[in-house]
Amino acid sequence: MTTASVCRDPSEFTALAREWDELRGRSQGSTPFQSHTWLNSWWQSYGGTGWLRVVLVRDRGRLVAAAPMMLTHRPLPTLVALGGGITDFCDVLLDGEFPDAATSLARAMHLAARGAVVDLREVRHGAAAEQLYDAWPGPRRKLKDSVCLELPGVPMEKLLERLPVGSAKRTRQKLRKIDKMGIKEHDVLPSEAAGAVRTLLKLHAMQWEGRGVTPEHLRPRFRAHLESTVERMTESGDATITEYRVDDEVVASDITFTSRDMVCGYLYGAHPKLRSQRVDITTMLLRHAAAHAASTGADTLNLLRGAEPHKLRWQAESVASQRLVMARREMAPAMGVHLAQAKGRELAAAAVRRARNAGWTERFRPGGAGRPGADAAAEPEKQRS
Repeated sequence: MTTASVCRDPSEFTALAREWDELRGRSQGSTPFQSHTWLNSWWQSYGGTGWLRVVLVRDRGRLVAAAPMMLTHRPLPTLVALGGGITDFCDVLLDGEFPDAATSLARAMHLAARGAVVDLREVRHGAAAEQLYDAWPGPRRKLKDSVCLELPGVPMEKLLERLPVGSAKRTRQKLRKIDKMGIKEHDVLPSEAAGAVRTLLKLHAMQWEGRGVTPEHLRPRFRAHLESTVERMTESGDATITEYRVDDEVVASDITFTSRDMVCGYLYGAHPKLRSQRVDITTMLLRHAAAHAASTGADTLNLLRGAEPHKLRWQAESVASQRLVMARREMAPAMGVHLAQAKGRELAAAAVRRARNAGWTERFRPGGAGRPGADAAAEPEKQRS
């Protein structure tokens, strides 16, 4: 009674919202990045004609497994997860009440991957995609992907206990300065979300002007995606937009995502005058996120991709996501080419990082203009892979 299909029609994917999110509720390890709201909104902003390949498995009509995929050419045909570079964690959905969900999805994707390599990037440890990988009937390879920094989901005072005494003392002084300035936190209502997104992106552009902003964050399609998705995600509890105000002026704003076991700060913006006033913006945002994680019972406060100095000072644990590459047996040679291309890009990126780090070392040599981590708002924004 188990059937499989591939959804290629965007309107049919839109219509899956109710049963998709019901399945997500039964799929352990899923994050807000796997919500139908996020994926469908992303597709409407970034998808292309003929790309959609959402693999669906049903048992007696009930959706028990799903893989939100699309077909690209890099130049080889490749099935990749919806969400692209603006999605920090990719995954599939598996019904925890259906014991054959992973095997059934692996068979369905094996059929759908005819002539293509499957490349699942940014897979968290413990994600459902690991079960898919284990059940895959053909060649497969597991690689390391981006590094995330993780802290325990505890209040700020507990996080301060992780720091050296001197660093903790300075951080408490910075928090007292923030409170003395009268900066108040306000969680935005769903009805206010679209306007709050526009404010956040305006602050984000001001904050990083001339200092290495991620170009995608300034593009209309990114704004359209966030405006479309965040209102519904705040209604469902998947997201929170927090504005930091002095009197009636919004001086900073951030978006936080919440799942069963994790809270993560997705994007923020801050007025440049906070930097000129030496406000530790990262600490201000982290205090709010830590309180949110503690109140929801989340085990992990994830700082998402990137190992910037202002994150490392919190003694966070580095956790590498996984890249799961799979293919049919007849596609093994193409998979080898795909892996070689991936390795080449990895080596090139490492060379760029070494050059960049050498530049930072020169800039912050003894007697230089500054030191890494002295001002979190002065750090270059992380580049999303």
